[in-house]
Amino acid sequence: MMRAPSHAVACQNVTVRFVTDRRTVTALENVSFDVAAGGFLSLLGPSGCGKSTLLRVVADLVQPSSGDVSVFGMSPEEARRQRNFGFVFQDAALLPWRTALENVELPLEVGGRRALPANSPTPRELLKLVGLEGWEGSFPHELSGGMRQRVSIARALLGGPKLLLMDEPFGALDEITRDRLNEELRRIWQETATTILFVTHSVYEALYLGEQVLVLAANPGRVASMTHVDMPRDRDLRIRETPEFVAAASKLRDALGRGQ
Repeated sequence: MMRAPSHAVACQNVTVRFVTDRRTVTALENVSFDVAAGGFLSLLGPSGCGKSTLLRVVADLVQPSSGDVSVFGMSPEEARRQRNFGFVFQDAALLPWRTALENVELPLEVGGRRALPANSPTPRELLKLVGLEGWEGSFPHELSGGMRQRVSIARALLGGPKLLLMDEPFGALDEITRDRLNEELRRIWQETATTILFVTHSVYEALYLGEQVLVLAANPGRVASMTHVDMPRDRDLRIRETPEFVAAASKLRDALGRGQ
């Protein structure tokens, strides 16, 4: 009997170069890291360090120039074909003529799959999971920015993906809404046991959300540090006021400064 891979994502010496008529740009250089199944990794770094590119490599949207990537022991292409991951972008990208429920149902129609896997939450159950019970019939213009992102998260969770890739999903939101969604995302992660890779510019967000924080340096994008977050799994926003959190945030800022 084959054992399930211990790593949800493993990258070894991943390099990505974009070649144009004018020049060659190295977006990522020799990036190596791994994430355990069920883990939560925050990807932190300045603009232009390749955070989003790295997420797209894992999602099989960008091909590495060299290096190896595996997702649950298979290639990113195989993982994509098996629908092992969901993707949440900074923009919720909801169709304005469809209700919240209909937007969550959309992947079933686009993917040509009308039936959900056994024991997979229904679209209504996913909207309840993200705190939108009672809003199923609302259109995007009737929802706040934070509520629209909740719909986007519910849509990404449809079908029970084992990996959730999130590219600065809360970056455009106000601080109060962002804090609330940070807490909600931790709760959803614990309830679903989904592995999460989360891109952010915020030191506090990266540290609060992640069980690990990968700091990328820029020009070219490369690993500056990998930090294990030694804090309680069941934590709330008050932890950001503790001396331990403040000290950890200071170390991450130092790593960011060294990498610029």
